[in-house]
Amino acid sequence: MASTALPPTSIESIADKVYAGERIDAADATYLFNHPSLIDLAALADARRVWALSGRGAGTPVIETPSGPVDRTRTVSYLIGRILNYTNVCWVRCRFCAFYRVPGHNEGYTLTDEEILEKVGDTVAQGGTEILFQGGLNPKLKIDYYERVFSLIKSKYPDVILHALSPAEVIYVAHISKLTLEQTLERLKAVGHHSIPGAGGEILVDRVRKIIAPYKDTTDEWLDCMRTASRLGMRSTASMMFGHVETQEDRVEHLGRIRDLQDECQPFRAFVTWSFQPEETNLPIPRKASSFDYLRTLAVSRIFLDNFDNIQLSILTQGPKIAQLGLGYGANDFGSTMIEENVVSAAGNKFILNAAEFSRLIEEAGFEARQRNTRYEYL
Repeated sequence: MASTALPPTSIESIADKVYAGERIDAADATYLFNHPSLIDLAALADARRVWALSGRGAGTPVIETPSGPVDRTRTVSYLIGRILNYTNVCWVRCRFCAFYRVPGHNEGYTLTDEEILEKVGDTVAQGGTEILFQGGLNPKLKIDYYERVFSLIKSKYPDVILHALSPAEVIYVAHISKLTLEQTLERLKAVGHHSIPGAGGEILVDRVRKIIAPYKDTTDEWLDCMRTASRLGMRSTASMMFGHVETQEDRVEHLGRIRDLQDECQPFRAFVTWSFQPEETNLPIPRKASSFDYLRTLAVSRIFLDNFDNIQLSILTQGPKIAQLGLGYGANDFGSTMIEENVVSAAGNKFILNAAEFSRLIEEAGFEARQRNTRYEYL
């Protein structure tokens, strides 16, 4: 009798794992990146989303909130926040970045304390709960600068959550301040630094990083920053910027490193992926990643990252229509309304919507829209 066993890797064998709540491996993920049917990927990613938000097969999706019970599988969250780019001065010269200006450039800036407080106050006035405080690697700004600014923000606006400084910034501050990574994070945490955004991850493969950002932190340094923060009780997000010089295998390796660290110490609250925006940068590529590629990458990320509850859309780079579609490819979070943003917008992209528009898009897609904070607590 002929064997009826499935081949080692097929859409059927991967589906069996997903519907059984089992982990897929790197070979499976590579297969999915080459599988021709986006509809198949959407079905598997949506099943993984429901499974993750239902307690991974051991619980219920319904949670109690002050306003009543919420079914997480039918809810899409969003944040009201501001990306506060406090300086664009940066010596690293990443080839994919259109935002930075080298030290001494006449277009370089560092915001004053008054300008920073004005922006935070405006965010609060608009119902915002998070300040995503990010900038360049500015040689003039040591640990005392951040201690002073963070203390000022928290003294004026104690309820604002500081989701601040990418690993590259933290590592550089530690270096120029002659401190260890742990000492730096301890001091920043003491003045209100709550969590670390996943920016600067790009692709966590050193061969790729040497091409697109040769002077930036290495893969191991980025991961160790997140590991150290987790040990100190600071949570983070993880990210992936794709569509430049990386291969599909590089994407899978990146996802594997993120998943492994999440297994090790649970540093991440969410994962977000976006496509490289080449306009005005020094990283020429043959063509920009398509919406098809974005939805595929989003779905594979959700299926592979089985230890993440929250997968966030990149409405800033993809726009509202693809973001709506992304809710069928494993995403459960619309990200931030971003009252202000300057880094991606410097490359010519500016899909910035308000909370009412977020809610409309989410509800038109058949979900309930709920505002959240950085900790993924519904408000």
